[in-house]
Parts: sequence; structure tokens; C-alpha cells
Amino acid sequence: MKSLIIYSSTDGQTKKICEVIRENFNNKEFIKILPIEDAFNLDINNYDQIILGASIRYGNYKSNLFKFIKNNIGILDKKKNAFFSVNVVARKSEKNTPGTNPYIKKFLKKTNWRPKKIEVFAGKVDYPNYNFFNKLVIRFIMFITKGPTDISQSYEFTDWKKVQKFSKELSNY
Repeated sequence: MKSLIIYSSTDGQTKKICEVIRENFNNKEFIKILPIEDAFNLDINNYDQIILGASIRYGNYKSNLFKFIKNNIGILDKKKNAFFSVNVVARKSEKNTPGTNPYIKKFLKKTNWRPKKIEVFAGKVDYPNYNFFNKLVIRFIMFITKGPTDISQSYEFTDWKKVQKFSKELSNY
């Protein structure tokens, strides 16, 4: 089975999750990982399974995610498919499932695509690598949501065991 993992990432955590998913697949040699920008020029009909992963920044997914889905919904619906969201809100236990995460709910309202498998992973706050503006805004958001505010540190919230479990489910799908 040939699988395609397409990601929309702002700071690289979604790409890192995609790489861990591939590493946990039984047939990792048949998996291609691409940024969403490159997926627009690819014939996705050549794949048996298509997985999309997207991160949130300031409450939104990048617009090209919705454009890609709209352009390819007919193909996506015919394939084994999955979607996962990466967001820092998912660091909270009451918001870390597809049914409780506000960004998954927002995603499903905004698109006509109904992925066959959906998951949500907590992301990463990487203050040292943010520019001045992002550092201030994200710190303010973290302050409001009772998250970490020490801008000298990075905070990785991703539950890698959860990523591995999702990978195994997709591998056996």
C-alpha cells in the first residue's frame, strides 16, 4: 500500500509528527511525506492512503489546507484517509480528543470533507525560535490560557505514545 502524508506546518512540529508516523508504519518505504505546497502539483490518485496533518497558528489553519481539500475532495473520499490537527490547546486533557478539541470542531464545520480517521495532538511552544512579534503574542495567549510564559524555554506538549498509537492504527488500516 502506498501512503501519502501531507502536512501544513508553521514551525516544524507537524512535520516532525509526520516523520514519527512514517517511522511507526509497517511499510515505511512506501510512504511519501510532502508539505502541502508541493502536494498541489502531485497526482494523489497514485496513493492508496492519504493522511493530512495541519497546525494551528492564532486560532486558524492555513488557507491552503482548505483549498487542497476542496480541489481534491472527490479523490480523498475514495481513498483510505485521515486527518490530524496539531495545536497547543490539546495540551489540556479536556481538549485533546477529536470530540473535545475546538479546532477539530471548527475544521469539520468549515469543510465538507469527513476524514475516516481523525486525531489531535498537542504541539510545541518554541519561544527561542520565534520572532519578536510571535514571541509576545504567543506569550500573551499562554498567559491567558495558563500555559508557560518563560520565553527563554521551549515547551513540547506532544504525546509521542499517542502519535505512535495513531501510526499503528493507520499502518493496519
